[in-house]
Amino acid sequence: MNHDTSRPRGVTRIVTSASVFGAPCWVSLTSRDVDATENFYGAVLGWEWRSAKLGDRFRMAMVDGTPVAGIAAVADMWQMAVAWTPYFAVPSADEAAARAQERGGTAAVGPISFPPGRAALLADRDGATFGIWEGMLIADWEKWRHAAPTFIRLHTRDAFDAAIFYGEVLDWATKRPGGCEVQYEGGEVVLRSQGAIVARIESGALGAAPDPTIRPHWQIHFAVEDVAACVRAAEVHGGSVLSKGSDEAVLRDADGAQFTVTSRRER
Repeated sequence: MNHDTSRPRGVTRIVTSASVFGAPCWVSLTSRDVDATENFYGAVLGWEWRSAKLGDRFRMAMVDGTPVAGIAAVADMWQMAVAWTPYFAVPSADEAAARAQERGGTAAVGPISFPPGRAALLADRDGATFGIWEGMLIADWEKWRHAAPTFIRLHTRDAFDAAIFYGEVLDWATKRPGGCEVQYEGGEVVLRSQGAIVARIESGALGAAPDPTIRPHWQIHFAVEDVAACVRAAEVHGGSVLSKGSDEAVLRDADGAQFTVTSRRER
């Protein structure tokens, strides 16, 4: 159970998806080999691990006692691609999934119950995969946001068209308390929740591109202290480097999932 520590002593509030609706609230990785995946991300990002309540096929990554990401060994079982996926908080997973399908998206899995919540894995109309989560948040939202992910970025065909799709599915730019703000800044669509940048959308991806790295997809950016050390650890532990600079590198783990490490100085 998560509590709002800013409230008076003795007064608590359960943090649910309704309190930060529309914002990314979790990231999850599908894997073929959970043990190998644990070893890779433990070496590259320094994560520690604990078992998840969902069973042996699931693990939880921890940073300083805060859950930051999940691993699900379901890639083969559900015939899914190995990939990182962001999950967005919604008041109702069923309603959000229905809105996505009405607007040309697809439902790959769910909505199904995953106590303490309800989830679905969807794809937008350009094929980018994302998840939705209804219920009690897996981690305190503020702690989670600062412990691991810097932000997420959608590489897509048309940023404006994508923003309309996600805005209608996830209730962006609503005036209801807890909602997200959407703005156009520096050639990108920028999503803010509680004043913080939590997602960006940029145009340029090609729907029919043979290379999956330039097809529409959500990219997870993890904040790290030392980008160069992460690059070295990834290479030593069977991963590969797709691109690198002094403050950011795009990596691929040993199972093929792509992610980005970004220096905390750039946050």
